[in-house]
Amino acid sequence: MTWEPQPDGLNQIITLLKQSQSTDNAIQRSVQMKLEELNQYPDFNNYLIYVLTKLKTQDEPTRSLSGLILKNNIRIHGTHLQPAIVEYIKQECLMALGDPSPLIRATVGILITTIANKGGLQSWPELLPTLCDMLDSQEYSVCEGAFGALQKICEDSADTLDSAALNRPLNIMIPKFLQFFRHNSPKIRSHAIACINQFIINRTQALMLHIDTFIENLFHLSSDEDREVRKNVCRGLVMLLEVRMDRLMPHMNNIIEYMLIRTQDPDETALEACEFWLSLAEQSICKEVLTPHLPRLAPVLIRGMRYSDIDIIILKGDVEEDEMIPDREEDIKPRFHKSRTHTQKSGNMSGQDTGARAMEANDEEDEMDDGYDDIDDDSNLSDWNLRKCSAAALDVLANVFKDDFLPILLPILKETLFHQDWQVKESGILALGAIAEGCMNGMTPHLPELIPYLISCLSDKKALVRSIACWTLSRYAHWVVSQPQNDQYLKPLMEELLKRILDANKRVQEAACSAFATLEEEACTELVPYLGFILKTLVFAFGKYQHKNLLILYDAIGTLADSVGHYLNKPEYINMLMPPLIQKWNMLKDEDKDLFPLLECLSSVATALQSGFLPYCEPVYRRCISLIQQTLNQDLACTASPGQYELPDKDFMIVALDLLSGLAEGLDGHIETLVVSSNIMQLLYQCMQDAMPEVRQSSFALLGDLTKACFQHVHPFIADFLPILGLNLNPEHISVCNNATWAIGELSIKLREDTKPFIPLVLAQLIEIINNPNTPKTLLENTAITIGRLGLVCPLEVAPSLQQFVRQWCSSLRNIRDNEEKDSAFRGMCQMITVNPVGVVPDFIFFCDAAASWMSPKSDLHEMLQKILHGFKTQVGEENWSRFVEQFPPQLSERLAVMYNI
Repeated sequence: MTWEPQPDGLNQIITLLKQSQSTDNAIQRSVQMKLEELNQYPDFNNYLIYVLTKLKTQDEPTRSLSGLILKNNIRIHGTHLQPAIVEYIKQECLMALGDPSPLIRATVGILITTIANKGGLQSWPELLPTLCDMLDSQEYSVCEGAFGALQKICEDSADTLDSAALNRPLNIMIPKFLQFFRHNSPKIRSHAIACINQFIINRTQALMLHIDTFIENLFHLSSDEDREVRKNVCRGLVMLLEVRMDRLMPHMNNIIEYMLIRTQDPDETALEACEFWLSLAEQSICKEVLTPHLPRLAPVLIRGMRYSDIDIIILKGDVEEDEMIPDREEDIKPRFHKSRTHTQKSGNMSGQDTGARAMEANDEEDEMDDGYDDIDDDSNLSDWNLRKCSAAALDVLANVFKDDFLPILLPILKETLFHQDWQVKESGILALGAIAEGCMNGMTPHLPELIPYLISCLSDKKALVRSIACWTLSRYAHWVVSQPQNDQYLKPLMEELLKRILDANKRVQEAACSAFATLEEEACTELVPYLGFILKTLVFAFGKYQHKNLLILYDAIGTLADSVGHYLNKPEYINMLMPPLIQKWNMLKDEDKDLFPLLECLSSVATALQSGFLPYCEPVYRRCISLIQQTLNQDLACTASPGQYELPDKDFMIVALDLLSGLAEGLDGHIETLVVSSNIMQLLYQCMQDAMPEVRQSSFALLGDLTKACFQHVHPFIADFLPILGLNLNPEHISVCNNATWAIGELSIKLREDTKPFIPLVLAQLIEIINNPNTPKTLLENTAITIGRLGLVCPLEVAPSLQQFVRQWCSSLRNIRDNEEKDSAFRGMCQMITVNPVGVVPDFIFFCDAAASWMSPKSDLHEMLQKILHGFKTQVGEENWSRFVEQFPPQLSERLAVMYNI
């Protein structure tokens, strides 16, 4: 196809391209509108490719911009473009890949990848062969341009390139790329490694066939003089560690030596190399291969944790007081609300909490946040840098080597922690925090001296030292709280952190608020004597904080409410806390996302204050109902006429449902008057069927809480609600399934024998969940409780299936603390055993173990359990019983003898 532009049209487009580089917003907006108008003309895109590839008289930024606008057009309207125009663009791109300008080559490469992504590589069959041929060009710019495009395609389409649909082009491409590892241009060597690196993690067959050649070539390039090449070598080795450890093992000593050197590079290669230690820590051979190198590695990591001079400039580390400067909106990270999940508190034989707080069940079960992203939370500082990576690496290695690491670490810590230079001292405090989890045992004897020192660092004259001291102290909060004398550590730590919450530096305020929230979670009711003092500080901060820290302050207040519970329900505390919260609540508009953290905070406060929240509950309740109604209406409008309305942000509805749960739980029966005069049940019915799992998750939590608080209003809707709950017993969405299971149990307790018609809708799924080896702990416990409750209200219907779940049931419930839910579940089990004693016989040892897990069952439940145990003993006779008891662990025999006299 030959196409020539009209001179007028060309000039008009060039003028627009020039104008769009203006910094004036008004000009940019008008250019944007004109560009949209031009999109109506089919050959507008021809002009754009013409400017990019042919108009060499124009400056490079204008030509490149033309290509980027074309890229967006293809991304958005690609499927509607005339085939002839697309062909013309493709052919021009391939011809321009060898443009003398690196900027134009890179832009053409982006354009090629966009076309390939939009139409699929299948619809451009000549692309890959052409690019591979161009690699052999004697002209550097052609070879480099083709490689740039190939690298982008490998990044975007790694899976497709290995598919049979394309005839597995990698079988040709990978050997081809390997030939360029020794090319005389560093840029091309770097492209070649980067292309192959894309195929390591998926263990792509075509690469595995050449793995030895690849590794040999990587080693050859390890001492390359080019930074980009070395960076890609490090990246490749880090991925190979996870995928082909067997091939790296013979060279492991040399690789470790190499990475030690690279981790000290003055450029970003150091970060790539530092990832190696994070990755190695996850391998089973870590201890064996790394032990000899630890004395050299530890100081390198701790040096890597120092702020660079650039970091300090970016973090405004020399600005001590900035509390009066308003936050920029773009510095505030988007927040994600975590929907409510019903969990059990675990306990153990001695009735002591094992210190593991019930982890929230989440669809990505137990995603641990290592917390290193937050240590310098600043939008100007790249999210992940050498300092954070070094700290995270020290943390995971401390978890591997435990106290054996301390003989190496302690001398370094001694030297850095008390150093004259604040930057060195700051990195020492960070290192001390990083090893807290892994080396806690060995650190314990040093803490009586170190904790007071860290508390003194909270008033250091450098803000960055004060803020890191907050973080490190939070990592030792558990130790502080477990010391017998509160006055010695807890009180001084709390007082100093509260002062830092009112610091004149915003970064320190933020670190102190986060650390204080951690202390609250650890200390719980130990804080009760200081509540007045704590609230005074937190409420004072309301008037002082800028936007970003205000959101963290809500978290600290919510966590305080969760930690001290009903102790907050005192008139003087309520009068301090509620007015500022309600004032913020009234200021925020319905579409303001700051409502999320405020609603979460109010949800915790309402649950803690119980009846103390009554004076505030009506406006809060009404607004939640209105937020849910608005979101549902907007959702309906979008479905009815797609494209005309903006999609609603369903987080508003989710947070509102969770706050209503908090109100129902806190106000209990008092919520009845609010429920009766609203359409909450109809809204709940809609939310329970929402396509978004998090909406269903929160609506099932609310249904359970309303069932407990005012069942008379839930009752008329049971026939609508229960079938929906049955459909959501799908462990694919763990938290949805978990809350649905819990709600079924709560409903059955209220419905009693009227649960009978619904048993067939739920029992089979519950039995399947409890027997699935992949079911997470929280869901197992809730499933067991619900099966027990169904057995309590309908023993004749559930007992025949006893054999199918009794073993898993007993194993799941032995770990949870005595509570109402456990009580009702065990009563149900006793009922079912009475109806079907044969069902429990093969697994009776598990039942004995579960019965022994009670600390102090209610007397009538104790009697039921004792009756079953003695009945079994009588049934089998003394001799068989003695043989049976011989299998028990000694602890269990003692416990049963003491508790049930057997």
